[in-house]
Amino acid sequence: MTTTNSPRPSGPSGMRAFTLVWFGQFISLTGSAMTQFALTIWAYQLTGEATALALAAFFNFAPAVLLSPIAGALVDRWNRKLVMMFSDLGAGISTIALFLLYITGNMQIWHIYAAGFFAGLFQSFQFPAYSASISLMLPKAQYGRAQGMLALAEAGSGILAPVFAGALLATIGVGGVMLIDIVTFTFAVGALTIIYVPQPPQRPPHEAPTSLWQDIMLGFRYIGERRSLLGLLLIFLAANFSFNLGNTLLAPMILARSGNDEFELAAVQSLGAVGGVLGGIILTVWGGPKRRIHGVLVGLILEGGIRVVLLAVGRTVLAWSAANFVGLFVGTILNASSQAIWQSKVAPEVQGRVFATRRLIAQITAPLAMLLAGPLADRVFEPAMQPNGALVGVFGALVGVGAGAGIAVMILLTSAAEAAIGVVGYATPAVRHIETILPDHQEHTAIVTPAN
Repeated sequence: MTTTNSPRPSGPSGMRAFTLVWFGQFISLTGSAMTQFALTIWAYQLTGEATALALAAFFNFAPAVLLSPIAGALVDRWNRKLVMMFSDLGAGISTIALFLLYITGNMQIWHIYAAGFFAGLFQSFQFPAYSASISLMLPKAQYGRAQGMLALAEAGSGILAPVFAGALLATIGVGGVMLIDIVTFTFAVGALTIIYVPQPPQRPPHEAPTSLWQDIMLGFRYIGERRSLLGLLLIFLAANFSFNLGNTLLAPMILARSGNDEFELAAVQSLGAVGGVLGGIILTVWGGPKRRIHGVLVGLILEGGIRVVLLAVGRTVLAWSAANFVGLFVGTILNASSQAIWQSKVAPEVQGRVFATRRLIAQITAPLAMLLAGPLADRVFEPAMQPNGALVGVFGALVGVGAGAGIAVMILLTSAAEAAIGVVGYATPAVRHIETILPDHQEHTAIVTPAN
C-alpha cells in the first residue's frame, strides 16, 4: 500500500489511541445499558407484555441494519473519526429527548420506539466506522486482542449497569438513571477528540470517481465474488434469526417467572455478563484461536446447546445466570473470531462498504425476529403453556407450566436451531476452510492520509 508525504497530525495513535477509545466506549456503554435496564422495567410494568420490549428492540435495531449499505459507502468517503463522533452524538440526543419527556411527565411507550429509531439511524454508521478504523489503527496481529478488549467493555458494562441501575432506581428513579447516561456519553466523544484516526488511501487522481450507488453495490459484489465470505455470512444470517427470536424475550421471561422482580433480572444480567468479561480478558491476553473459524462454529454449537439446557429448561436464578454466563463467554469468542476473519480478509479501503453490506445481510432477519417475538410469545406460546394448554403435553415436563413457560419453549426451539446451524457450517467446505481459501489483505505499513 502506498503512502503519502502528508504530515501526520498530533495525538495518540495505534494501540494507545485504541485504548483511549475503548475506555470512552466502556463508560458510555455502561450508561446506555443502565438506561436500557431502567426503561425495560418501566415498559414491562406499564404494559405487562413481551411485545412492548420486543418492539423497542425492533425500532432501535431495524434502521441500524437497513441503512448499513448507505452508511458504509459514506464511511469510506468521509472522515472516519468524525463519523464515529457523529454516531455517538445521535445516541446521546435520543437519551436527552427521553429524559426531558420523563421529567415533564409526558413519556409514553411510543416515545421509546421513536427515540430508538432515531438512535438507530446514527448507529448504522457506528459499526462500519469503528470496524474499518480499527483495521488501520492496529496491525493484524492485534485484531483478535482488540476484539477481546471491545468485548470486555461490552460485557463489563453488562455487569455494572444492571447492578447500578437496579440499586439507583429506588432512589433517583428512571430520570436520574438517564441523566447519568447523558453524562457518560461525553466520555466516548471526548476520547475521540484527542486521538489520531488514520484514513484509508485516497483514490488515485487518474481513477474516475464513482457514484454513491456504485459504492453501495461494491459491498455486495465484493462478498458475492468470494464464496467463503458469502457462506460465512449466510451462517450468521440464519443464526441471528434464531438467536434474536429467543433472546429478545429473555428479560420478559425472567420478569414473568420471577413475579416482576427487577433484582432477579439484574442478577441474571450481571452474573451472566461476568462470562463476557472473562471471555474478553482471555481474548485480550490470548488473541483468539489460531483457526478462527473454529471459534465461530464451535461457538454457535456451544452457545445454542447451553441455552437449551440451562436457560430454557432452568427455572431458577442460578440456572439462568449460569446460562447467561456461558452464553456470553462463548459468544464473545464467537463474534471476535468472526470479526478478526473479516478484518484480515477485506482490504481496509473498502471495509466501510463491505462491513456495512455484511451487517445488512447477516442481520436482515434480526429485525423480523424481534417483530415476531413479542406477538408469538403473547398470543401463541404463552397461552399454549398455561394449564391445559395445547403444548403442555409436549414441553410441560421440560419447562413447566404458567407465566414465562411459553417463552421458555421459544428459547428452547431457537437455541437448538442455532446449534444445528453451527453443524451445517462445519459441513460446508467453503466455510470450514475460509482461512486457507481466502488470502489476507496486505498489511498497511504506514499512515496514509491525515485525519482531523
